[in-house]
Amino acid sequence: MSSIEERKILEGIAAGDSEVIKTFYKKNYNYIKGFILQNSGEDTDAEDIFQDALIVIYEKLKSGSLDMNNNVSIRTYLYAVCKNLWRSRLRKKKKLIVDSEIIDGDEEFEMSIAQEIEDKEREHLYRKHFLALSNACKDLLELVFKGNSMREIATITGYSEGYTRKKKFECKKALIERIEKDPAYQELKMISEKE
Repeated sequence: MSSIEERKILEGIAAGDSEVIKTFYKKNYNYIKGFILQNSGEDTDAEDIFQDALIVIYEKLKSGSLDMNNNVSIRTYLYAVCKNLWRSRLRKKKKLIVDSEIIDGDEEFEMSIAQEIEDKEREHLYRKHFLALSNACKDLLELVFKGNSMREIATITGYSEGYTRKKKFECKKALIERIEKDPAYQELKMISEKE
């Protein structure tokens, strides 16, 4: 595929052009489906993984963080994203059976995609538990994360500076405890320890 065709596909995905996305889907779906089916998956898994991969590509295009200048085609990138998403899902199901001959790729490239997926999972885990905190804790921690001093936070919240410090400690502790109790955290921790 020429670089002009690649650019048109990338621009089409970024713009949400349904014709470009349909064509890209038709040209690539069966290969992804074959990979998923050979690795303990079903048709619905293949559809989910393909759509999730398109979302990853779309988000990276929108944020400007998708670097296609390392001589990797959009198709190869899609395969690597699908492969890593599927591995992640299988790992969660505790039955990773991946045939490494199906998609031969640049190991460093695949590792960077795997790291991005892992980072997204960590961010999702943090967000999920942050949003479950009380409004008072969320408000206070947001002020802390923005770099406000305890004195500034006390002024904003109307608490004393001493109470603000105590509340910050309690809120952070509650957030950490919630995250550490989540099975997804234990899984991410095990993955990090293996690397």
